[in-house]
Amino acid sequence: MAAQTKKRPPTAKRRKPLNERHIIGFVFAVSIVLTLFLGTLLFTLDRLNIPGIKDVSHYQPLQTTLIYDRNGGIVDRVFRENRIVIPLDKMPPLLPKAFVAAEDGRFYEHQGLDFFSVLRALVNNVRQGGKSQGGSTITQQVAKGLLLSPEKTYLRKFKEAILAWRIDRQLSKDEIIYIYLNHIYLGEGAYGVEAAAQTYFNKHASQLNLGEIALLAGLPQAPSRYSPKDHWEKAHNRQRYVLNRMVTDGYILESEAKVAYNVVPKLNRSVRNKGANGYYLQEVRKRAEQMIGGPLGSAGLQIYTNLDQRQQLAGQRAIRAGVAAVVSRGKKGGPSPEAALVALDGCSGKVRALIGGTDFSKTPFNRAVQAKRPAGSVFKPLIYSVALEKGWKETTIIRDEPISIRGADGKPWEPKNFSGRFYGPVRMRMALIHSYNIPAVKTMQQIGVKSVHRFARNAGITADMPPDLSLALGAVDVSPLEMSAAYEPFICGGTYILPTLIEKINTHEQETIYRHKPKPVAVMNANNANRMKAMLVDVVREGTGKQAAGLPGVSGGKTGTSDENRDAWFIGFHNERITGVWVGHDRNRSLGSRENGGRTAAPIWRDFIKRSGS
Repeated sequence: MAAQTKKRPPTAKRRKPLNERHIIGFVFAVSIVLTLFLGTLLFTLDRLNIPGIKDVSHYQPLQTTLIYDRNGGIVDRVFRENRIVIPLDKMPPLLPKAFVAAEDGRFYEHQGLDFFSVLRALVNNVRQGGKSQGGSTITQQVAKGLLLSPEKTYLRKFKEAILAWRIDRQLSKDEIIYIYLNHIYLGEGAYGVEAAAQTYFNKHASQLNLGEIALLAGLPQAPSRYSPKDHWEKAHNRQRYVLNRMVTDGYILESEAKVAYNVVPKLNRSVRNKGANGYYLQEVRKRAEQMIGGPLGSAGLQIYTNLDQRQQLAGQRAIRAGVAAVVSRGKKGGPSPEAALVALDGCSGKVRALIGGTDFSKTPFNRAVQAKRPAGSVFKPLIYSVALEKGWKETTIIRDEPISIRGADGKPWEPKNFSGRFYGPVRMRMALIHSYNIPAVKTMQQIGVKSVHRFARNAGITADMPPDLSLALGAVDVSPLEMSAAYEPFICGGTYILPTLIEKINTHEQETIYRHKPKPVAVMNANNANRMKAMLVDVVREGTGKQAAGLPGVSGGKTGTSDENRDAWFIGFHNERITGVWVGHDRNRSLGSRENGGRTAAPIWRDFIKRSGS
């Protein structure tokens, strides 16, 4: 027999140990997969164009610039978006809770996304065949409002979800709700709860009661549909929904909700009166923008002015009545003249009223500051003040007689009095009271044109003044504001203060960036100023300004009429308030042969003082 061979038992295959090349290959394969995955992800995100969230973490939105009158009342808002940012501690504690209850009940629990709300909205959208519900959380609304467009697409919702998650990781819940309550649009042009509180209820957000809070919290879903101003029933029903949600979430008691629901709020129905305040506010905005070097619409400033709304309204009514009187005396069908009025506290320079025309909505050209018109005889007190400073007396004799002066062109200049008569030797006081022209020319001839220039410059006249004796008859084009302020030394012991409309400017963080600091300028001796004041009192008592007489207190002033009765002026003081009135045509035509400073402008001045309170 052949020898038998012994079979070996089967053995397991031996694994070859992984060598270095295998390891490198494995790592390389994984790297390729990860690279492809990350590259695809980054490419997708790049194609989605998802913005960063720096704008959220450094929240600095456009804010409204508020303009206040002298009593602290808001008279104007300048904005690209009507928004006033306030911190959470300036809001009632229930206000954030109301919005959370109405818009995002699980706000303090989720991480920027509420998948239950998203699922519910998705189901409802499928049922309705559209995208009527978004299921957006408050965090998503912040992302959409600050970083995305308002379009309703699933791609935008995906971006919104990613951003909301990022925002929730970077900011605290208080920071998110702070941004939301200051940024959300709440209708009527109001962004944020502070602007909305002022718009709907004419109060600050800190003053809102529970019912008002619930009305505002019901607005984000559809501000125009639930506006309490336009759709009270819908707004009231929405308010009930918010109150019920607040009860369910444990923020308020049911009894509190019932009381709030049954209290009808007092809605703000007022409309800004740009007709009365328009000229004043126009000049404030212009000066403020020059001060800050940029537009007010996005500055978020608080501008405190010297505007007295009672005086402003009285001024508007006085010039309208005065212009109507001129029209009634003139030719039927002729053009209507315009008028300007300026009122200021004489010894502080604070401008209380500034009206640049009969109707701001029709003629926004501000004649009180922009129109430069011949001053006429309202300039004469400056000339006689220089004479007093040079030692003249009220009783100094000046001969009122024909005079011929050779002009620079070699032709004779022969000034005449308004009446066409000559009065012989007259005292300076009488020459001023009755506004004789020739004594004024002779006075300037003796005291010197340059000395009058210096005095006028110190009294705030910036206009170019002629270098000859025509200045004695007011041949200088000057604005009503500038000419009126030049009378300050006569009632303020010889001191001039630059007129000001703006008292101070604050940032929205209450930092004062401008505060008016008066800089008094000594123009003339106090005794001489008092003597001039007494003569101006006599102008009203017995001279050309009689139409301004009859008011309690101390009144004085001076009339002025330019060549061919084109301009009628009256600048006067009542106690320590100075008011200047100008009447004329924009196209520099005559007012009429019988119209002059005494008949045309002085009655407007008197009417204004009576209307505004003497």
